[in-house]
Amino acid sequence: MATTERHSGERHSNKAVPNLSAPQYYLSRELSWLEFNRRVLHEALDDRTPLLEALKFLAIFSSNLDEYFMVRVAALKQQIEAQVSKRSPDGLSAEEHLSAISAALRPMVENQHESFTHRLRQQMAAQGIWLLDHADLTETQQIYCRDYFDEQIFPVLTPLAVDPGHPFPYISNLSLNLAVVVEDPRTQQMHFARVKVPRVLPRFIRLPNSEAQAPKAQDPDPQDLEDRPCHWLGVPLEQVIAANLTTLFPGMVVQEHYGFRITRNADLAVEEDEADDLMLAIEQELRKRRRGGSAVRMEIQRDTPGPVRAMLMEELALAETDVYDIDGLISLGDLMTFMALPLPDLKAPVWTATVPPAIESLSPPRVDADDTTLETAEDLFSLLRRQDQLMHHPYHSFSATVQRFITQAAHDPQVLAIKMTLYRTSGDSPIVNSLISAAENGKQVTVLVEIKARFDEENNINWARKLEQSGVHVVYGLVGLKTHCKVTLVVRREGQQIRRYYHVGTGNYNPKTARLYTDLGLLSARDDVGADISDLFNYLTGYSRQQVYRQLLVAPLTLRQRLVELIEQEISLQAKGKGGRIIAKMNSLVDPDLIALLYRASQAGVVIDLIIRGICCLRPGVPGISDNIRVISIVGQFLEHSRIIYFQNGGKEIFLLGSADLMPRNLDRRVEVMVPIAEPVLRKELKAILTLCLEDNRQAWDMAADGSYHQRRPQEGEATRSAQNQLMEMASGSSAGRATPAKHQRAKSRKQR
Repeated sequence: MATTERHSGERHSNKAVPNLSAPQYYLSRELSWLEFNRRVLHEALDDRTPLLEALKFLAIFSSNLDEYFMVRVAALKQQIEAQVSKRSPDGLSAEEHLSAISAALRPMVENQHESFTHRLRQQMAAQGIWLLDHADLTETQQIYCRDYFDEQIFPVLTPLAVDPGHPFPYISNLSLNLAVVVEDPRTQQMHFARVKVPRVLPRFIRLPNSEAQAPKAQDPDPQDLEDRPCHWLGVPLEQVIAANLTTLFPGMVVQEHYGFRITRNADLAVEEDEADDLMLAIEQELRKRRRGGSAVRMEIQRDTPGPVRAMLMEELALAETDVYDIDGLISLGDLMTFMALPLPDLKAPVWTATVPPAIESLSPPRVDADDTTLETAEDLFSLLRRQDQLMHHPYHSFSATVQRFITQAAHDPQVLAIKMTLYRTSGDSPIVNSLISAAENGKQVTVLVEIKARFDEENNINWARKLEQSGVHVVYGLVGLKTHCKVTLVVRREGQQIRRYYHVGTGNYNPKTARLYTDLGLLSARDDVGADISDLFNYLTGYSRQQVYRQLLVAPLTLRQRLVELIEQEISLQAKGKGGRIIAKMNSLVDPDLIALLYRASQAGVVIDLIIRGICCLRPGVPGISDNIRVISIVGQFLEHSRIIYFQNGGKEIFLLGSADLMPRNLDRRVEVMVPIAEPVLRKELKAILTLCLEDNRQAWDMAADGSYHQRRPQEGEATRSAQNQLMEMASGSSAGRATPAKHQRAKSRKQR
């Protein structure tokens, strides 16, 4: 595995030992997350990113910010209201955090909108995707929009007046609105009204005859456009509404109108100890969320006049620091709709997941008339009795591996029981349907549905009810803890023996996100881990006080303690001259105690590489503190989501994979699982994944001690190395040598980019 020369970490005896808990050695969690979103924005602005992918990244940047304000900024505001004086490990108070967020975020938002308005929108036009302003439409197109308004939009709209008889209306969370000023011609009085842009209609109205020529004024250069194709032509919904406001206010004179959008606190506050029925309590909180809590942000057109702006701020109880002036379109998250256009040349090459050769070689399961799986020459269970299987999604197919495992168990007559944790799943989940089939087939099925999974509470409640109605035993976890682990246990009778099969993963049982997120999963029949998983489910569903596990690392019981032991062991081995080495891949590193311990390991000379997609509160490369720590982040076509921790252990290497990031919530307030990987072949695969990530020079970013990031670029004469592209090529090549010519062509095009 690639390493780099680092400092020895030795300290001169005459130097004072630094306090590793001092604030100057920690970065703000909130500001570090903003740096992650800056990297997302960079993907949209990188000239190597295909056009529609760039629009997708702009949309992700906006959607990320929505959730950030709804949860993180809202929490800071609540701390201020509650007069919480405690500072975070970086030394900042809640007030200082809000000020720093505003200062860091405003240039990013301006860059986002300026790039879309003045660069990407022109690039869209150059490729025949014409997103026009209403003012630039031809007379024929404006007539079409007026008819569309009368027939499709007008019946849905409800203008709300504001006057002594009509109090200021409630502005719902994430709603796009028009602030309208009208004049009564009889009294010459000015009135204010709010018109909500309905979400039930498409944000961008596609005009007919899209092949017709679009206006030259929208093109980035003056060349003749007669032969240029037009794949899509449309106009924003809010502009069509604004152009027809007189229809909403007959007899009045519409003086002006301005777009604005509100973000509200959307975090749930459930007192579990006081809730007689947790599901009912969460449903009540969900009803509150639909309306939203207090406003935490307003996005508004920059040219909105002072009186209108001030009135909105006063009614919504917002300060100037909560207001973001926008040039151009508000709510760019809706740009994601353009990914549906059938224009493959403007997107990243489509990846078709492969099946690991050992699983692909199995005989397909045969089902009889009673929907019961019949034994085959070798099925998935017999394969797992011989060897463990490691899946790496989306490079490996989720449906052909994990989904197949659960489906086969549901119909296998020898399977007695299935137990599973569900944190998030898709709306049409084949996994849940298999569990329902298993219950209907007479198997004992137990599912822990985490109904506190943020923003998936309603979906999970619906699934829980459907499962219960089918005879599945549904539980909701432990009071005060979220169950975040991804574990499935299958209990099977084999002759006179009972055998356990299991899956432990880093990602959710969601076939949709399994195509978008990089995650790892282990399928195995090892007895010791299987027994641990049985104990884990007893802990989750009953009154077990299980504190000791054979192999599993379980939070909040043993995971933190074991990680501390393993880091300290590397320190000890380094001191003995046996070399210390740690590599960890995760989403976030926040826990101050583990950060301090990693600092101590670095000072001892342990070489540490951290591959952290998002938040990192550790400062790498600080002289005398973290000289031996390197941090990189990879942002690419897929969302990096897998968690792997590697310890060199004096040559007896330890690999862990599981659901936990190194954050206080994961280690202390969630049920998490990490499993050691025993099979040498699988350990080799994990090492290869880590090595590819560390050597990436296309989508990797190096983190500096001040928390900033610098994207790697191939040096002159150096080959481009993208970990994600290389993993796709490896998966294609390992699929029994059956990579299609189309796959090879896609791999070639990736190299060229």
